[in-house]
Amino acid sequence: MTEINETPVSNEETEQNGLEILYEDNHIIVVLKPQMTACCPDESKDDNLLDQIKRYIKVRYNKPGNVYVGLVHRLDRPTGGVMVYAKTSKAAARLTEGLQTGDFEKKYLAVLCGTPDTERGTLCNYLRKNTVNNMVYICTPSEEGAKYAELDYKVVEDKTKYSLVEVRLHTGRTHQIRVQMAGISHPIYGDMRYGGPLAQKGKLALWAYSLSFLHPITKERLKFIACPPESEIPWKAFDLSKAIEIK
Repeated sequence: MTEINETPVSNEETEQNGLEILYEDNHIIVVLKPQMTACCPDESKDDNLLDQIKRYIKVRYNKPGNVYVGLVHRLDRPTGGVMVYAKTSKAAARLTEGLQTGDFEKKYLAVLCGTPDTERGTLCNYLRKNTVNNMVYICTPSEEGAKYAELDYKVVEDKTKYSLVEVRLHTGRTHQIRVQMAGISHPIYGDMRYGGPLAQKGKLALWAYSLSFLHPITKERLKFIACPPESEIPWKAFDLSKAIEIK
C-alpha cells in the first residue's frame, strides 16, 4: 500500500485555481476540499471544486472543448478534507464500483459537544432525508425513504466540554455523521442545524482526514492523509498529530 501524506503538487495552474492537489495521474486526481466550498455544482450556482478541477485540467494540459471530471463521492459544503475525482469515465466507473462494494475506507475527525459514554462504539440507525428543508432524521426501518447508516467512532481526546473523535464510515448517507452524533446527544461543534453551537465562519468541526482505495487501473491501494486546520478553533485545542496516527 502506498501511503501519501499531505504533499500538494506545486505549480502555477493550481495556485491560480486555489487547488491543493495531493496526487494526480492520467486517471485520478486527489485534492483537499476547502470547508465552505461545494464539491460539485448545486442550486446556489457558487463556484465549486469539480469546476475548479476542470479549469485546472483545461489550462494545465491545454485541453480543447469540454473537460471530463467524474464525481465519485461527496462531502458536505461545511466539511473539508480529502476527495478523489476521476479523470476518465473508466476510472469513474471503477471507483464508483469500489465505493459501492466497500473498498473505500473513509475516516473523519470531529469535535463533539461533550464526550460519548463509551470510548469506542458503533452507531447503527435508519435515516430519512426531508428534501424540503434539507434535513436528515433518524427514523424507523419501515418509514418511506429510510436508509441504513452505520459508523464506528473512537474518542481520541477528552476535554470534558468537548471531545475529539475519529469516525470510520461504513455507509455514506447524507449528513450521516452529523445526524448520528446528534442522535446520541453529542452534536458536532459548529453544527447549528443539528443542535451544535455556533462556530466561526459557519465551519463544522468535521474533517475527512483519511481516504484509502484501490487505484482504478493499477489496483494498487492508495492512502491519503490530511490534517485539519491546526490553528483554527476548536481544532487547536487538541493534539491532532496524535489523532492522525490512529490506525
